[in-house]
Amino acid sequence: MLLNKDNKLTDSYYEASVSRPAVSPALAGSLDVDVCVVGGGLAGLSAALELAERGFSVALLEANRVGWGASGRNGGQALVGFAADDAIESQLSGEDARRAWHITVEGLQLLRQRIATHAIDCDFVPGYMSLAVNKRKAQALSAWAEHVTRAYDYTMESIPATEIGRWIASDRFHSGAYDSNSGHLHPLKYTLGLAVAARKAGVQIFEGSPVQDVVRGDKPLIKTAHGAISCRYAILAGNVYLGEYGKAVAPELAPRIMPVGTYIITTEPMSKERADALIHQRSAVCDTNFVLDYFRLTADHRMLFGGRVSYSTATPANLAASMRQRMLAVFPQLKDLAVSHAWGGFVDITMNRAPDFGRLGDNIYYLQGFSGHGLVLTGIAGKLAAEAIAGQAERFDLLARLKHYPFPGGALMRTPALVLGMLYYQIKDLL
Repeated sequence: MLLNKDNKLTDSYYEASVSRPAVSPALAGSLDVDVCVVGGGLAGLSAALELAERGFSVALLEANRVGWGASGRNGGQALVGFAADDAIESQLSGEDARRAWHITVEGLQLLRQRIATHAIDCDFVPGYMSLAVNKRKAQALSAWAEHVTRAYDYTMESIPATEIGRWIASDRFHSGAYDSNSGHLHPLKYTLGLAVAARKAGVQIFEGSPVQDVVRGDKPLIKTAHGAISCRYAILAGNVYLGEYGKAVAPELAPRIMPVGTYIITTEPMSKERADALIHQRSAVCDTNFVLDYFRLTADHRMLFGGRVSYSTATPANLAASMRQRMLAVFPQLKDLAVSHAWGGFVDITMNRAPDFGRLGDNIYYLQGFSGHGLVLTGIAGKLAAEAIAGQAERFDLLARLKHYPFPGGALMRTPALVLGMLYYQIKDLL
């Protein structure tokens, strides 16, 4: 089941399929390091590992367990690009937009490199399909793929309507585009593997250590209930979980991101032959609807299916049953399979769906707003923050130039406003 208060993860297939190490001790007492990282997800771990490999002393504070947030519970799709390319292109020149896009391509290369270098067993499978459900959406998808090829020199294979049946055993889709470079993996296995690599590099990781205050100054002081870390630099990588959704630690950042609940199920296992017949090359799949479905096959031959969103802090009623109905609309042939796990949690989105990176003063960096595209982007974001701290800030500053605005309506009204907006896009998806 899920707890309504914060969508806490308690029935995750990912958690059920890993063996976590012993809990790291909470911070107790005082510590002085070069860099304090707040957040034990992929962005924080990536920054910590990169900094430690560059010779910095690093401590990382995680309020719960490593990988407890979106990094360890997401759909597992490792994709290049951004959640909304138009937000990037409207603010950056053509050349800078191209540089930004290729930062994400490097992010995927970095993910693959870290899997190989640190021998992280996380079930990575290459291949990703973006599929349109009707002719109108297919035309938009084709135009986008052509634009990506022309503007970014990144080519995807077209999947015409006449051949869609060779790629996926579903009548729901009209046509699509295939990216052989992107792929999917077990995100919690990858996150835990990155934590192992960070510890080996010398990073001190403290779990069960929520940050209560950040005292800014020439040497920031990061306070928890039972300790404090003095540092030259700090990196805030907790996204919506920084205090009460950011208000306690960095109140100026909280209005620029919105916690959105996302939900996933897995079926019981099926035979390998049956699983192989569903999706060509076992690629990751996502449709192009605004309220989208995304799915893939796991290493033990389950269908992992995600979709549906919530803009309140309450878990939707009958989650497993409603998600199963979404899955059966795509794969009715799976009606004999029971749902084994159903879970969800918050991801952070920005108004324009572009990432929100920057500084508070000269020595506190923040990484947030991955907007559902974080599995690749978090890793390279951590590397960019580490580069900036080491004195090479050009690439970090490229993305930090993106402007972001608070969600309208303040804390009380932004949720109803977004619900109305989502209703509009759900209607558009039906057209």
